Order: sequence, then structure tokens, then C-alpha cells
Amino acid sequence: MFRPNAQNPDGVSADLDRREIAGHSRESLRHNPFRTSDQPRLPRVEVRFRQLQYFIAVAEELSFTRAAERLHLSQQGLSTQIKQLEREMDVTLFSRTTRQVELTAAGAAFLRHVRDALTRLGTGLEEARAIHRGEHGRLVLGCLEGAALTLTEPILAAFRKRHPEVSLELNHFTYETPSAGLASGQVDVAFVRRPFNDTGLRFEPLFRQPRMVMLPTNHRLADRDEVVAAELLDEPILSSAATDPIWNAFWQLDSHRGGRPAAVACRTKTLLEQLQQVATGTAIAMTVPCAAWIKFPGVRLVPVTDAAPNEVAVSWRAGHENTLVRSFVDIARRVRDANPGLLDRLETPRRRDRQHTRASATLSA
Repeated sequence: MFRPNAQNPDGVSADLDRREIAGHSRESLRHNPFRTSDQPRLPRVEVRFRQLQYFIAVAEELSFTRAAERLHLSQQGLSTQIKQLEREMDVTLFSRTTRQVELTAAGAAFLRHVRDALTRLGTGLEEARAIHRGEHGRLVLGCLEGAALTLTEPILAAFRKRHPEVSLELNHFTYETPSAGLASGQVDVAFVRRPFNDTGLRFEPLFRQPRMVMLPTNHRLADRDEVVAAELLDEPILSSAATDPIWNAFWQLDSHRGGRPAAVACRTKTLLEQLQQVATGTAIAMTVPCAAWIKFPGVRLVPVTDAAPNEVAVSWRAGHENTLVRSFVDIARRVRDANPGLLDRLETPRRRDRQHTRASATLSA
């Protein structure tokens, strides 16, 4: 007997023939009292995928010469492969004469099953490769409120067309979560508005929108066509419920305050909350032109000419650029580039939009 140790835990001699061990294993299987009859014994046949393809080609052509040409092989090499297959299976698949090649009855039966097996195997391989490439499964998209706007649907439609087997799940986020779920790992990719704390994130810009101030219609600046940030610094202002200081500083005009703190009246999570607070005269709020799309009485939007614009982008986490994420970003880029007119309408505030909001307030009064 050999003493067990760390290198030899079973106490087996390193010189013991591996074939002897294997033989004992096979013998123990034959005499295993716990073996059940419903465990089929598979034939010990080493058939290769390529050999089956060769077999099908010969069976369909009934000619080694034509099959070899079709497979771009030498006739001798193909004949050797078929003989090896027959030897492994212990079955004669073809009857051969100097004039013709024919399937035997066994060969014809085998052909039916091989075709079905290869079809299933090919389907399985394609599905496995698609999963590996990320073309099956699920992509979770985060959407910050009012982010990609009218560019959203064309991007989603193009993605679904390219990846019909992928489940695209949309998660919506308020201003409380500027990263739209990326920071917490809730989503794979997101439509966001910059700037915010973007550590560990990557971006593909889609468009930029000018900042505008949301004013009550009875405000002293409400009749102006434009204002500058300095005219707003003494006003009570709405901030967001986010804890991100970069995001809040941007919407509070902190870069124009010279270090003075903003007079934050209250914190909101949604555009609707902002509209409601501004309409009651509680405070002003910084926003973007699309806020005028909501017909809310008592509010008017005015461009702030010296405030840096807000960038809308598709974003994802660095190091998590799988195939679906890369495809989504590529599609977003292509849709953006294919719609210059749509981008122009998103980036340029329309005077009629501002007038419409003002008219709604007048009618309600």
C-alpha cells in the first residue's frame, strides 16, 4: 500500500498504469448494483462533425468525385474519411463499384437521422454564438425624464429591428437620479442629460439644448424675449431632489454666482412638480425648451443667453461594453446622424412654443 499525502491523496502509485485504473472503473460500472436499466449505454463511436458533413455530401452526390469537388477536398482524402467513419460505426454506408456509388439500407437510414441532427446542431451553434455575442437576452435601458425626447422612438425602433430576439426593457427615472440607473448598475445603457457625476461612465452625445428659465407669467421678466443669468441670481430657485452636487449646481446657475449660495426654495423630482411650483409663484426654475410641450397655465419660458447648454447623450458603464450595448450606441449614433432636421428642432427653441405657453396662461385667467 502507498501512504496518502497532499500530492497523492488516494495512496495510488504514480507508476500505476492509467489503463489499468480505467479498466477497473469500467469493470466496477458493469457490476455496480446501483446502476439502473434506464441509463442507456452510449456507443463508443468517435464520429466528427466534419465526417458527417462529408457523408451527407457523398450521399447527395452519389459520387466521390463530385462530392470532393463540392467540399474542396481531394477524392482520396474524402474516401479515407468515409472509410474511417464506416470503421468507427462498424457499418457499411455505401456500396461502391467502379461505375457507381449507392447508399446501403443502413446508410439511407443513417442519412435521415444525420440530416436532422446536423440541422439541430447548427441551430444550437448559432444560438450559442448569438448568446455569446449578446444578440439574445435582455437590454435594460434607463430613460431620464425628458432625455432623448422625439429621438427616443426612432432609436428604439431601429434597435428592435436589428435585434428582434432581444427583450428591451425601459426603466424611467426622475431628476432625483441623473445617471438614470447607471451609477447603481440597474441599467445597461441610458439616455441622460449632462453634466452630473459621471465617474466610470462613457458617453455618445446626441444633441444639446439651450437652458431656459421657467417664470410665472406675472414675473417682471416674463415679457422679455431673453435674459442673462445675472438677472436671475437674486430669485428664489427650484433645485432637484438629487444628491449629485454637479447636477444641482448646473440647474441652480452656481457657475454664475461667484461662490454665493443659491436661494433654493424647494427641491423637486419631475417637470410637472416644477411647473406647479413656478405657476404658484414659489420660485423660478431652470429648464430646457421641451418643457413648453406641456400645456401648463401660468408659466412662461425665456431663453438664458449666457447659460451653457445642456447635453443629451446615450451613456453606458466603462468595462460593460457588451455587444448589445455597443450595438445600441451605434444605432443611436446612426439615427442621430440621419435626422438633422429633427435635431435642429430639438436644439433650437421655437418662439411660438414660448408664446403658446403664455397664451395658455392668458386664457386660463
